[in-house]
Amino acid sequence: MKKIYFILGFALMVALAGCKKYLDVNEDPNRPIDVKESLMLPPIQMLISQNINASGDGNLSVVLQQYLQVMALNQVAPNFGTYLMYNIDMDGDWNNVYVRTLNNLNLLKIKAAANGNSNYGAIAKILTAYTLGYATDAWGDLPYSQAFLGVGQPTPAYDSQQQIYVQIQALLDDGIADIAKNAGLKPGNDDYVYAGDMARWRKLAYTLKARYYLHLSKAPGNTASAQAQLALTALTNGMQSNDDDAKIAFSGAAGSENPWQQNFLPGTTFVLANTFVDAFTTRNDPRLSKMVKPAKQTGLFMGRQIGLDEIGSLEAYSIPADFYAGANANNYLVNYTEALFIKAEATLVLSGFAGAQPFYQDGIRQHMIKVGVNTADMNSYIASRGTLSSTNALRLIIEEKSVANFLNAENYTDWRRTGFPALTKVKNALSEIPRRVLYPNTEITANPQPQQKAKITDRLWWDMN
Repeated sequence: MKKIYFILGFALMVALAGCKKYLDVNEDPNRPIDVKESLMLPPIQMLISQNINASGDGNLSVVLQQYLQVMALNQVAPNFGTYLMYNIDMDGDWNNVYVRTLNNLNLLKIKAAANGNSNYGAIAKILTAYTLGYATDAWGDLPYSQAFLGVGQPTPAYDSQQQIYVQIQALLDDGIADIAKNAGLKPGNDDYVYAGDMARWRKLAYTLKARYYLHLSKAPGNTASAQAQLALTALTNGMQSNDDDAKIAFSGAAGSENPWQQNFLPGTTFVLANTFVDAFTTRNDPRLSKMVKPAKQTGLFMGRQIGLDEIGSLEAYSIPADFYAGANANNYLVNYTEALFIKAEATLVLSGFAGAQPFYQDGIRQHMIKVGVNTADMNSYIASRGTLSSTNALRLIIEEKSVANFLNAENYTDWRRTGFPALTKVKNALSEIPRRVLYPNTEITANPQPQQKAKITDRLWWDMN
């Protein structure tokens, strides 16, 4: 059973915000109408960790890992892994993104501005950009400029994905500007990501700017060289070491388990896919035992093929090792190694494969250090991968980036942008490999828009690969 982290009663706060207080005796101390930023931030961050990064009570993040052939359901086809999807399957994820996360981030942003607490406002804007990016890269066009207006606009029109990307960059710029103000209260232990270290929030904002610049390398009206230069410029202020990783720690105690551990409990029937597991063996990658558990039944590293017509024993298949999916593992939202591989790809565009080589190798090295590979194995593996060339550079950069970004939805965007890691459609596939997900049934019913007719094989605005 996946755990759900519930937000405080912010809807109540909105409903009562315009009510004039006549009698103090009407205040109920157990149902506050005004919630401090320090009480708003922790549950919002847990919602992002649980429901945006790791699906929680939705499906989106684990669906994307099935499209990437990283995860597999130990169930007979058809299922998500063979590209079966109904609009209703996305209802929970849309609710997670809009009702529970973006709406509460908007309330935090408003509260911080009203109180002059610019650091809280900065965090709200950066996390809004992160969540909005996750959503638009799944669905495409989204309601944003007319969203969060309540009864004043119950059926907000959708902004184009191009407009959403402009908003993402503006949010990150505004967040950076708010950090520079350094006004009002600063978060501390109520900030589960960086414990109030605003210098690291600034680095995260710049790293996200680089991410979203690079996404548009092939988008209409953009050029790869211009986007690469923007990305490299942003990264001069971005993450500088593994210590800058944006992550949330879990104690592993009952009720405080890493959400990816919950995703791989036997009741979900999720295991690792053979495409992902076998690639470690093909590469002779020493991270295999650091990232993958051997199957209990055989002691072998064994993934399940997606699309099979029969159910196997769960204990015959591997699941992630404890570094990523132990009960007390960190949940990684954005990694320093992503910044290094962005540098490698952007440098490849501007300066060629020789210039990209050191960033590519450092990306591998820093990830291996993080997961605990010893120096000799690390050096041997990096040497075995050879040097970048005009024919292999992009493939190798994105292959290694996908390993370092294990279980991250960013890998699905990279596959659509670049075609790597190379995938072929699965056994019993119902279509070609999906390039998006469906709009939810609840949204179609409540707020019908022409974009909602999109099929899972339709491409997003930036998807020109």
